[in-house]
Formats: sequence, structure tokens, C-alpha cells
Amino acid sequence: MRTVKFPAQFQFLDQIRDFVGEVARTGGFSEKDVYSIQLATDEAASNVIEHAYHGATNGQLEIRVDVNDETITIILHDTGIPFDTSAVRQPNLKADLGRRQVGGLGIYLMRKLMDEVRYEILEKGGNLLTLIKRRE
Repeated sequence: MRTVKFPAQFQFLDQIRDFVGEVARTGGFSEKDVYSIQLATDEAASNVIEHAYHGATNGQLEIRVDVNDETITIILHDTGIPFDTSAVRQPNLKADLGRRQVGGLGIYLMRKLMDEVRYEILEKGGNLLTLIKRRE
């Protein structure tokens, strides 16, 4: 398992995408899957930065990535405000753009791009968001 800590700031999203992409490629995932993994991780990290840390500039985002013969697992750990992703409704993608509910697309994309998305609020504080992608 590879672990890297990043400042929870938007300017580090490229480095986060590069990190998970490199691990996925080294682990033998296809370029299509690498793209999906990077996009889902980008959405997850963006949500942590925007919602868990809500503008704080001193937050940390720890990302652990593990690859085995069947899956890649990405775990994002933050110590920000808890947020239950299961409470977010699926967006109405057929609604007119001007009438769509704001928010929820990032979680929708994570769920569509990955095979599993799990969220856990830690008793000692903080959050774990786990993204799992199976090999094709």
C-alpha cells in the first residue's frame, strides 16, 4: 500500500490525480480505468476540500492506494467536518439545467465510475472515503 499526504487545497488536485494514476498504471489497469480512477478520486478530493474543510487552509488529506490482482482501493482520510454521502440524492440528469438541484454530481460520478464507494465517520474524528475499482 502506498500512502501520501497532501495539503487539502485545490492546487494539489493535479498531484493527487498523478499519484493515483501512477499507482493504477503500475498495477496494470487499462488507460480507460486509470481515467475513471483519476476522475473519481479528483471528485472525492474536491468534495473533501470544499465540504469537509470548508475553506480551511491547514487541512490534510491522506490518500492510501492498494492494488492487488483483482482491485485497486483508494482510501481518502481527512479530519474535517463529517459528511454522510448516503444522504445525497441521485441528481435528476433529465431536468433542465436551470432547474437542476445544485450539488450531488461529484458523488454520482464516483458511484458511476467506481465499483464500490464507502464512507465512514471515525469515532476519534475524521472521515474515510473508500473507492474500489475491479479489473475488467
